[in-house]
Amino acid sequence: MNLADLDDAALAAHLAAEAGRLLIDVREGAGLAGKALGVAGDAAANRYLCDALRAARPDDGLLSEEEKDNPARLAKSRVWIVDPVDGTREYSEGRADWAVHVALAVDGVPVTGAVALPGLPGEVVLRSDQPQDLCLMAPRPRFVVSRTRPPRESEAVAAVLGGELVAMGSAGAKAMAVVRGEAEVYLHAGGQHEWDSCAPVAVALAHGLHCSRIDGSPLIYNRADTYMPDLLICRREWTEQVLAEIAGLAG
Repeated sequence: MNLADLDDAALAAHLAAEAGRLLIDVREGAGLAGKALGVAGDAAANRYLCDALRAARPDDGLLSEEEKDNPARLAKSRVWIVDPVDGTREYSEGRADWAVHVALAVDGVPVTGAVALPGLPGEVVLRSDQPQDLCLMAPRPRFVVSRTRPPRESEAVAAVLGGELVAMGSAGAKAMAVVRGEAEVYLHAGGQHEWDSCAPVAVALAHGLHCSRIDGSPLIYNRADTYMPDLLICRREWTEQVLAEIAGLAG
C-alpha cells in the first residue's frame, strides 16, 4: 500500500489502527512491564507514526507528544497532531482504556481524525469520515472522569444535574465513550495538551457532539504553546445546561 495515495481520513485511520496493532504486539511480546513497557510502546508507536506521516505528507507540519517540537509547524496550514499512546499508564497496566490519536488540523481547526481503541475487542477505530448514529441517551447524564483525579467541576455539575460519574483512563477513551454512547459528558478542567484532544475532537464533531473550552469558546490547535487548560465534549442535548452550571461555578 502506498500511503501517499490515501486521502487524509483514510490515512489517519490506517495509521491509528496500525500503531494500535504494533502496541499490542509490544505489550504481548516484549517481556516488559510497568514503566519500561510504557516507554517501549511510546517509542515504537511514535517512530511508526512520525516516519509514516513524513513519508506520506512531507509538506505538512507534525506535532507529536513523543518528539521534540519543531516550531516550523507554526507556519504550516496543515499540521498532523498525534498521540502515539494516549493513556500510557493504562497501556502499561494491561487495561483497555487507552487510545492512539491521529489528527489533521487545518488553520487550527481539527478537520480529520481517527482514534483507535486497541485494547477493545475487534480493533475499534472511530473515524471523522465515518460517523455513526449516536445511541439513545441515559435518563441521567453520565460524566466520564479520571480514575485518579476527578475534576471538581465535573463532580459539582453532575451533582446539580442528577448525573453520575464514570471513572475511565485516557482522554481518548473518555471522549470516545461519549461518541459510543457510554456517557453523555466529558468535562475536563485539569489541563491537557493539543495531542490529548485533537483527534478525539475531530471525531466527536463529526458525530454531531458539542466540543469547546469549558467557557464555550472554540478549541484552537497548532499554537506555539500546546497546553490546553480545559475541554468539554458532550451531547448537544446537555450542552446549554452544562455550560450554564460551569459558568455559575466560575461566577
